[in-house]
Amino acid sequence: MEKKRIVVKIGSSSLTNNKGEIDQHKIADHIAALATIKDAGHEVILVSSGAVAAGFRKLGYSSRPVTIKGKQAAAAVGQSVLIQAYSDGFAQFQVTPAQILLTRSDFSDKKRYKNATATLSELMERSILPIINENDTVSVEELTFGDNDMLSALVSGLVHADQLIILTDVNGLYTANPLTNADAVRINTIEEVTDEMLGFADGTGSKVGTGGMQSKLFAAKHAMSAGVDVFIGTGEGSNKLLEISNDNGDGTYFTRNEKSIPRHKQWVAFTQVMGKLFIDEGAVQALQHGGKSLLPAGIYAFEGQFEKGDVVEVYDRHTCIGRGEILYSSNELEQAMGKRTSELADLPIEVIHRNQWVKI
Repeated sequence: MEKKRIVVKIGSSSLTNNKGEIDQHKIADHIAALATIKDAGHEVILVSSGAVAAGFRKLGYSSRPVTIKGKQAAAAVGQSVLIQAYSDGFAQFQVTPAQILLTRSDFSDKKRYKNATATLSELMERSILPIINENDTVSVEELTFGDNDMLSALVSGLVHADQLIILTDVNGLYTANPLTNADAVRINTIEEVTDEMLGFADGTGSKVGTGGMQSKLFAAKHAMSAGVDVFIGTGEGSNKLLEISNDNGDGTYFTRNEKSIPRHKQWVAFTQVMGKLFIDEGAVQALQHGGKSLLPAGIYAFEGQFEKGDVVEVYDRHTCIGRGEILYSSNELEQAMGKRTSELADLPIEVIHRNQWVKI
């Protein structure tokens, strides 16, 4: 059996009952499946939703709160409930979990990105099962981020996973909503997530979660570009994850892109963009077809405030052609853009080195 590094994402609807509370039978089923696939020799990372769903009842809400402060308070209470449930359940399988709370900014800062990678690598080397959730208590935008769907894709790229398994309450992607359309047909295998698929996917989530099928497709597209195979579907019993990893799952399989982004460039590809550069036709040809670095002479305008080491997008007129890690601050670029190499004095020759360039 080939050993895999697998990220498993479990959404709120797969963890809670119809009252929005943690369902002990559901979580026990997931724990048994996670322990089984780990015992089979695979490395496993869990991305788990459910903190808000686990906490809102304890705050006196009759249903999931809709305000930011309500969600944040519920997450603060619910996170401890959730991790305790996992810890108690894994104890019977002699599995030690570790709690890691992340925000989108952890993927935007290069140093924090590397620190997260190092921490997760150390945990897996010591046979610990990391449980990752979004730090909802201090995040605002992330509470509408897609029920951790995109977080699981980002984590998959971060740890260079072989497979991302997104467990949900629907057994895969259909040509229409199977709950309302009797003619809906499941798509078993997908090699490319198209705009048409994103269009017919339902963008809404359940009452206890925020992510619908559309957010899962965006996550799958992201993970595939990072070289990760993806499964979206459902399952029951302690062998469900093993069955999914062996291509026998009840859902849709997404095949990783052959031209996936190299691992050392994934941070550039998926981090937050701090500015835009606008370049002339000669620079476009050098970047796109010549395998060259971007020089100051080819830049005629820029937008944004950025520092050396930030990531910026590069535009050919109105079209974004890629992004890269910039070697100039915006103040330095103001002085250098349009100048030839001989006029740069002590500034770097390249604005973006070809090794830190990602073509879109």
